[in-house]
Amino acid sequence: MNPPTPSKPSPPSSSSYSSPQTLLALINNILSIVLLSSLTIKSFTGRWQVIHSKLTSLGSSLSSLSSSPHWSENPLLQSLLPSLLSTLQRLSSLSDCCSISSFSGGKLLMQSDLDMASNSLSHSLHDLDLLLRSGVLHQSNAIVLSHPGPCSSKDELSFFIRDLFTRLQIGGIECKTKALESLLQLLSDDEKSASLVAKEGNVGYLIHLLDFNNYGQNSIREHATAALSVLASANDESRKCVFEEGGLGPLLRILETGSMVLKERASAAVEAITADPENAWAVSAYGGVAVLIEACRSGSLVTQTHAVGAIRNVANVEDIKNSLAEEGAVPVLIQVLGSGATSSAQEKAASCLAILASSGEYFRALIVQQRGLQRLMHSMQEVSNSDTLEPVLRAISSLSKLDPSARLLSSSTTFIIQLGEFVKHGNVVLQQISASLLASLSISDGNKRAIGGCMGSLVKLMESPKPVGLQESAAEALVSLLTVRSNRKELVRDEKSVMRLVQMLDPKNEAVYSKKFPVMVVAATVGGGSSHGCRKRLLAAGAHHHLQRLAEMKVAGAHKALQRLSGNRIINTILGRTWRE
Repeated sequence: MNPPTPSKPSPPSSSSYSSPQTLLALINNILSIVLLSSLTIKSFTGRWQVIHSKLTSLGSSLSSLSSSPHWSENPLLQSLLPSLLSTLQRLSSLSDCCSISSFSGGKLLMQSDLDMASNSLSHSLHDLDLLLRSGVLHQSNAIVLSHPGPCSSKDELSFFIRDLFTRLQIGGIECKTKALESLLQLLSDDEKSASLVAKEGNVGYLIHLLDFNNYGQNSIREHATAALSVLASANDESRKCVFEEGGLGPLLRILETGSMVLKERASAAVEAITADPENAWAVSAYGGVAVLIEACRSGSLVTQTHAVGAIRNVANVEDIKNSLAEEGAVPVLIQVLGSGATSSAQEKAASCLAILASSGEYFRALIVQQRGLQRLMHSMQEVSNSDTLEPVLRAISSLSKLDPSARLLSSSTTFIIQLGEFVKHGNVVLQQISASLLASLSISDGNKRAIGGCMGSLVKLMESPKPVGLQESAAEALVSLLTVRSNRKELVRDEKSVMRLVQMLDPKNEAVYSKKFPVMVVAATVGGGSSHGCRKRLLAAGAHHHLQRLAEMKVAGAHKALQRLSGNRIINTILGRTWRE
């Protein structure tokens, strides 16, 4: 004999209860009824076993809820509890229909109704568990999303973030929008809060909100994208969190198909994420190379700037580097240099071209084929910002390794003169690259005379221990310019430069790490015909004594330079008289 089925109360209307306590009492009452009736089910028993397991879990969650000290104060329960009550009432009705073994109704319809009720129950369980795990039910004053003040403690800020993300995941569209607005305000007011958001919040859910089909609300996607952009840009910890939670792929999709505002925010996030070399490889895995190139080609100025930055970030990854060439990145980067792009975009494009040009002859030939060298040379005339000039000159330097490029650069008087100006007035990076180019290019005597005025700066650069290679580049550039007689005369007329050069020969002077460099310059200064005046000035400044010591120390080139300096008997007579005096 079957046990008697408990009588079921008629479902109350929403107006018959108002307080959370009343709602919870009704839910517990009907839950006990449905739990009991689910044990006597005769039809669709497989589905009811799953539902019974969920109902048991629900009982445990409701027990934890009622034991929380401030559960009734949370406004999220105002929508969660009525929804749960409605689901249980539906299950109660369905259990009546399934209590007989020979179900005669529409089986497919019943299966669908049971699945829908079971899914609804799962959603309620998820939201309840989320509330319980967040800890917000154990603290009062969680009714209003009040923004923490500047003196708030870390614990208060952590609670605010947990409460905020709880509302974001459980609430409706209006609640989600307000939660996102509060999150953006928090990130805007306090940059340090990004790490705490990454730790206490659910960044994965923020990424979930980027789904174009979610809620049909552009504002939600815009706010979520903006928040992720800030988190990705704030610091290493929050950027790592966005990447590890799978944010790069959805952000690239938004960059491909989103609105202009969404693309701008997504591009900033992608650039920030790819700034970490450990993340850059993933761009290729998500098919992001073509997306970035298209954003660079047709995006707004903001989007273009960030997209070029992301391309620059990934250009050092070997596989992606090849994809950049295959997808046509080079002509797009060259176009950015010559378009109305922002100065930041131009600097990043030049930097990317410099990376590619330094990668090998294939990329150098590709850039030259697209008239990239001419565009880079023109950029030198257009920009004055050293942040842009540095990568432009680095790219030109790499391209100069191709013979056709070297001939074009060597024959350009404008270019050579500008190198001389960089040597005199540029920062140390521009000085080093310019000196290196002057040393390697086959410059005409006329152009060497035109930039003779930079020789004093080159002598001064020979005293600089950093960056590595600067002393050598400056010395080699000087040796090249001193093949012209008028430049040799001009150098020795510069008393400061002569004194610097002689002081660098002194074995006790440790500023120049290799004495062969000043020896090279002295040898070039007194070389060639009609160098009597040059030798006389260097002798008078004391170069002979230092060269003699360096020759004894077997410094490369010192003996030959000493022979050139000693010249003839007249000079030797002058030298003897000078030392006696």
